[in-house]
Amino acid sequence: MSDASERLGAVRTSIAKAAKLAGREPGGITLIAVSKTHDAEAIEPLLAAGQRDFGENRVQEAEGKWPGLRARWPDARLHLIGQLQSNKADAAVDLFDAIHSVDRPSLVDALGKAMARAGRRPDCFIQVNIGEEPQKGGCPVAELPALLERARELPVVGLMCIPPDGVEAAPYFALLAKLARRHGVAGLSMGMSADYDAAVMIGATHVRVGTALFGARGQTEGRR
Repeated sequence: MSDASERLGAVRTSIAKAAKLAGREPGGITLIAVSKTHDAEAIEPLLAAGQRDFGENRVQEAEGKWPGLRARWPDARLHLIGQLQSNKADAAVDLFDAIHSVDRPSLVDALGKAMARAGRRPDCFIQVNIGEEPQKGGCPVAELPALLERARELPVVGLMCIPPDGVEAAPYFALLAKLARRHGVAGLSMGMSADYDAAVMIGATHVRVGTALFGARGQTEGRR
């Protein structure tokens, strides 16, 4: 509990400092604790410390641990930050409060139908493949206008990106912010443990932080 509170406090302080440097209000930035691969026992101390927004990569993993956590913490908010298969759209709409990985027309269509069936409309972010990396999900930059038009019936609140590993992230954040301004969307889901301060200074409204909140895990977790 003490460790969780200290880590959470340190991240919130860093976000506030970066926001102040950028002339922004820290209250306009949502901190998402990336809880993928962590069990309920590891998540609960952060909930007890006051953290309410959490990010998961997989629908099935979230289904296994979050119903019980939400029974105890009903105001927790859950964000899907990993790739979503179209056949999981119904489950995702039922479980998540925001979906950050909308990246193709077939998923747009599946989410629209799922929302109509469920009567729920989670916030949606269009994921942009900002580094044009073939191994990563995300809409190509050139196809973003068409995808936004296709998604006009969804509650699209912003754009999301994951910059390439091993390079300075700030230029990619700046490009995403430019695209958001061009297309009239306000949300920017960008920035992770290693670079969330830079993301905040460039305009991030949502930062996705895992290691800095939960501590280091194995290399198999990848960047987050």
